[in-house]
Amino acid sequence: MINFLNLEYFLVAAEELNFTKAAKRLYISQQSLSNHISNLEKEFDIALFHRTTPLTLTYAGQVLEKRAREILELREETYHEIADIKDFSKGKLIIGMSHTRGRKILPEILPLYKEQFPNIDLQLIEGNSSELDAGLLHGEIDLIIGMLPFKVENIETVPLCDEEILLAVPNKVLEHAYPGQVEKIKEQLLTNADLRLLQNCPFLLINPGNRVRTLADEMFEEAQITPKIILETENIETVLALAAKGMGITFYPKMFISSHEVFQNNLENKTGLNFYSLNYPKAHGVLGIGYHKGHYMSQATKEFIRIAKETL
Repeated sequence: MINFLNLEYFLVAAEELNFTKAAKRLYISQQSLSNHISNLEKEFDIALFHRTTPLTLTYAGQVLEKRAREILELREETYHEIADIKDFSKGKLIIGMSHTRGRKILPEILPLYKEQFPNIDLQLIEGNSSELDAGLLHGEIDLIIGMLPFKVENIETVPLCDEEILLAVPNKVLEHAYPGQVEKIKEQLLTNADLRLLQNCPFLLINPGNRVRTLADEMFEEAQITPKIILETENIETVLALAAKGMGITFYPKMFISSHEVFQNNLENKTGLNFYSLNYPKAHGVLGIGYHKGHYMSQATKEFIRIAKETL
């Protein structure tokens, strides 16, 4: 019968390809590690490592490495499932989303969730869309919140609410591009915010890998223009602040723009930043939750989705 501890120790040895380093990482003696590996090799009656320097996995070792990870992941999921069945007295929920979206959404959901389920350990992982998709795929995140569709396979999605990406255009940019015609251009943008009107203007964009950037690139391609990008950054708040100073045009989600200081100042005529609804279907979407079809869905995840649907 396969011993879980043997498999865990084997995986560390397979990662390090050095028994001395693996033993040190496991806080056991090298002899003890060798015994665990020998037990596995006796169990399967085949060598798992070529005893070379450095060590290399045999073909059997490569197959076992893949299967061992699957076995240990299944064991972990089983423990989670049994713990849930046991009265939902404790659990863990790992949520992935961008820090900007989290600022708007989480205050609406988490207080209610924590009030109802105080013993659930909540963990937030922030990153761009590509990083969060990868975390969900590899089981490092239980669910992600973002604009649909998610760019990862085997994901089940739950729609939450409509979302729109707005175009933020400073007066200064329009004055430079269309001297003497600013009001006319603004009226055109208000009626039909076509990116082709602004193809010669400077743009401030967040880095590739972020969902808003992906949508922006798709809209540029659809409009058949190559934008003049003067700055790229990971922080969407930075591009909005720079747009408010007249440095360039950018994109920003409508969901939380109404409560933003820049937007409030604009209403009070303190900035020259204008927001427009884009004439592109890709700018109009749905905010949703994604979770992996192949991973066990805990009760903690189900309850979070329920509260999110009721709140947003």
